[in-house]
Amino acid sequence: MAVPCVRVPVDDGEATRQRLADADLIDDTHAIAAADGALHIPVTDAAAVPDALSVVSFDAPPRRTQTTPADILGFDPSYARLGDIVIVDEDDSDRAHAIADAVVESDIPVEAVLNRASKIKGEQRVREWDVIAGDSTETVHREYGHAFALDVAAVYFSPRLATERHRVVEQVTAGEHVFDMFAGVGPYAVPMASAGARVVATDVNETAIDYLQANAARNGVADRVTGVAGDVREVAGEYTGWADRIVMNLPHTADEFLETAVALAGDECTLHFYDIQHEDGRFDAGEAAIRAAARPAYDVTVATRHTVRSYAPHEFNVVLDVSLSRR
Repeated sequence: MAVPCVRVPVDDGEATRQRLADADLIDDTHAIAAADGALHIPVTDAAAVPDALSVVSFDAPPRRTQTTPADILGFDPSYARLGDIVIVDEDDSDRAHAIADAVVESDIPVEAVLNRASKIKGEQRVREWDVIAGDSTETVHREYGHAFALDVAAVYFSPRLATERHRVVEQVTAGEHVFDMFAGVGPYAVPMASAGARVVATDVNETAIDYLQANAARNGVADRVTGVAGDVREVAGEYTGWADRIVMNLPHTADEFLETAVALAGDECTLHFYDIQHEDGRFDAGEAAIRAAARPAYDVTVATRHTVRSYAPHEFNVVLDVSLSRR
């Protein structure tokens, strides 16, 4: 029986599935199927699918019943997937181990289950983990056709930002000079290079830069990505006036680097500035800081004020897409 399905290239399958799952649009009664080099993801409401995705009628097979962790536990546990790692966030060790056992026994493909053992800390933005199943904190995460190797115990990475990263990457045009100031393992830098940009990417975490360079090679863009380990403020002098686009994804303290960003900006430059602010006036502080740093050298135009996600009660992760035009 034909049902509405989103048709996507195989490489984009997992990212698209996650996007549809986040919107509660996955039809769980039918299986995802491959045909003619594409994946067909059954959806419950074709009209609600984002316009950028293609919906077709496809004869998707009924979904085979799978054993889930909830089937084993008798309750629906909270967990996240990153590559072949499952991440839980439980204060109760016994509960964490029970969830890990259920995940391993279920039909979820998994190599390790980790429990968060600390908050993100330090300028390298890493956290401690309890490995409660398996023996590795390293994995390969796939996102919108790109693969990123990483070690969650050594670098910062958030799969929850995949849709936001893709939103920004889609704005990039071939030939741009892009400077990623806090690049991590390359989830902005690598896709931007794939879009034809020349990318300079910095991070204070040397391990993250090692992964970034390996990921650039893994995705076939090593010739367009320059990874630099170190404080961006110490690197910027080599790239004064170079950038057509700058990514500032360090939400808690990005404002401290605005002077450096302005120095990097070319005559026309787009700035993607990430911030964490209270729900009231959530864009105001960032916009004021950008204008103070850029003027009088630049005219400042805010193109987009976008809320990325809820961060904490009454606090939001937001982004400003800002155009700088030299006077």
